[in-house]
Amino acid sequence: MGMCIAAPEKHLRYIHQMSDTWKVFFILSLCLLLASYILIIFWSRRHWHNHPISRALQAHVQPPHSNWRSVASHINTEFRRIDKFATGVPGARVIVTDSWVLKVTTYHVYMAAQRDCHVTVTESRQHQLNPDSASPIQLLTLRVHSINPAVRPFDIRLNSTEYAELREKLHVPIRNSANVVIRQTISELFLETFQAHVNLNQSYSLPSGQEVEPCIGCMQMPANTKLVRLCHVDGADVETECEQCFCRPMWCLSCLGRWFASRQDQQRPETWLSSRVPCPTCRAKFCILDVCGVH
Repeated sequence: MGMCIAAPEKHLRYIHQMSDTWKVFFILSLCLLLASYILIIFWSRRHWHNHPISRALQAHVQPPHSNWRSVASHINTEFRRIDKFATGVPGARVIVTDSWVLKVTTYHVYMAAQRDCHVTVTESRQHQLNPDSASPIQLLTLRVHSINPAVRPFDIRLNSTEYAELREKLHVPIRNSANVVIRQTISELFLETFQAHVNLNQSYSLPSGQEVEPCIGCMQMPANTKLVRLCHVDGADVETECEQCFCRPMWCLSCLGRWFASRQDQQRPETWLSSRVPCPTCRAKFCILDVCGVH
């Protein structure tokens, strides 16, 4: 009988203890809600002038920008362009536009104007686990400093395979204070070798009156290559798979080299230099000996 009476008392004490716990939880929830409400009111004063993002934008208010909204509009305009550099996971996104270096985290947005900043490679880490490839990956840490005293330095991280693309988008040089050896991809290494071999080939002289046009691949560099069948043996009746290309100079050396690499067997890089690919315009087959620089 005593055991039957003791059991309900034990349950009542447990319920009473749980009630106190829920009271504390309820009070903490109300305090958190009240603090959030007060913070939102503080941020929204003077048309969101006190918000952390608007305060970060205010640090860049200088001609031609008259206020932080003008700076935000300029960043939004460049962000919509398809040629921006973007990498990283959603919680630490890195975006580089024509004028800005941005790092978007879960709770903060870091920004620096390219005209005011310099970038330094500070660290390199090797990771063996790579879900996309059997080879290890190299993660680089870069420090972004700004001469603007109102902008705090911040770090960005990216894969070493994206380093070349970042370097093309940045208008400032990247320093290497830690003497980090940045591992290049097979395609980047091949592109350097491709350009070195083409420089050894004979050059092509443009006909009189013909001007060099922009490369149709990147529209930034001049079309400085011409495909001329040169791989046949002089004085011998030897047929090769290469064909004569009659296209005018339309591609720069970098774009043509990337096209050549993209048509290769990615599992057999030792065959790349000796292979033949079709011309990107007329589909006539050519090899690396047929690529001539234009002068």
